[in-house]
Amino acid sequence: MARAPLFFRKHQYIDWLIVVPAVLLSLLGLITMNSFSGESIFFERQMLWIGVGVAFMLTVMRFDMRMLRHRSVVFGLYLVTAVLLVLVLFLGTTVLGATNRFDLGFFSFQPGDMARLILVIVLAKYFTRRHVEIAHLRHIVVSGLYTFIFCILLFLEPDFGSAVILACIWFGMLLAAGISRKHILIIAVLGITAIGGLWMFAFQDYQKARIVSFLNPLADIQGAGYNAYQSTIAVGSGGVLGKGIGYGSQSKLEFLPEYETDFIFAAFAEEWGLAGVLLLFLLFGILFWRLIVHARLGTTNFETLVMVGVLFWFFAQFTLHVGMNMGMLPVTGTTMPFLSYGGSHLITEYLAIGIVLAMSRYRRTLTNEEADREIEGAPPLLE
Repeated sequence: MARAPLFFRKHQYIDWLIVVPAVLLSLLGLITMNSFSGESIFFERQMLWIGVGVAFMLTVMRFDMRMLRHRSVVFGLYLVTAVLLVLVLFLGTTVLGATNRFDLGFFSFQPGDMARLILVIVLAKYFTRRHVEIAHLRHIVVSGLYTFIFCILLFLEPDFGSAVILACIWFGMLLAAGISRKHILIIAVLGITAIGGLWMFAFQDYQKARIVSFLNPLADIQGAGYNAYQSTIAVGSGGVLGKGIGYGSQSKLEFLPEYETDFIFAAFAEEWGLAGVLLLFLLFGILFWRLIVHARLGTTNFETLVMVGVLFWFFAQFTLHVGMNMGMLPVTGTTMPFLSYGGSHLITEYLAIGIVLAMSRYRRTLTNEEADREIEGAPPLLE
């Protein structure tokens, strides 16, 4: 029987059905960015970020991620992220009305991107020890408080899209932890109440205008509804086979704003058409499927919950981006995982993939007592 090539034998623990779709998505985004002009600074920088992201993924996957089960490590990561989210409000750079990034010259770092990964780890640690007690409302409240602190700091930037993604991660991990139907109903009521309170006391005028334009897209197509209107035109004009790479009139003629980031799906759909969109959905579908497979095979509840959290993070970000590009959801300034331009979110997403691959390397059967001791940082029990 023929042996596999040396490269694949040396990296046999890598799940290529996760890595390949992620890299292909990044390359499709790269092609879409480069199709608008002969020289694109976005194209050149994105090539660098893809390389850095893949390098981080390959490096992280070689570490033993059981260190993330330790309380001190998790608390330190959460504290550092919270401090960065506070500092960015005072020291950050304002872009398009949001003070959400540190300008480091060639690289702009957005703590909100890192907050998604850190929240997944924090909630996985919390629910690992308490999933059997999830029926107690206090655990929902405490986990919600961890999420709320990040969300309120992001909302102050303002970065409503990232706050929504964090809320989706929290709710998804609650479902995985076994929340009851009664508590789901309570959360739904509280969520509706919170949205009403935000509308009355927190949303700024432009945020209200976006929601109104979503409910009635033709009400102000020259103002608040312009971006969504141009995006839906771009998506619809792609037809079945698209206009061809470099021939997207909505994006090439700059009718479609932020086509490298917030509206890259619309730009891609215009040039690649329905066939390209189906390919895009297929790649994301494979990625989501493999995350589900790894979650089911997690060594302990901690690994399973981390993978579930990454799944809900990617799925929520994907859904919000596609929804707002097709006029089905309000415009929230959400990037597409792996596809949109940006170093911060891209590197963080590849880091998450690296952690998932690292956790998949040490699957073994543990007793409940052994798992509990490992999670608490104690040495394994003697047989």
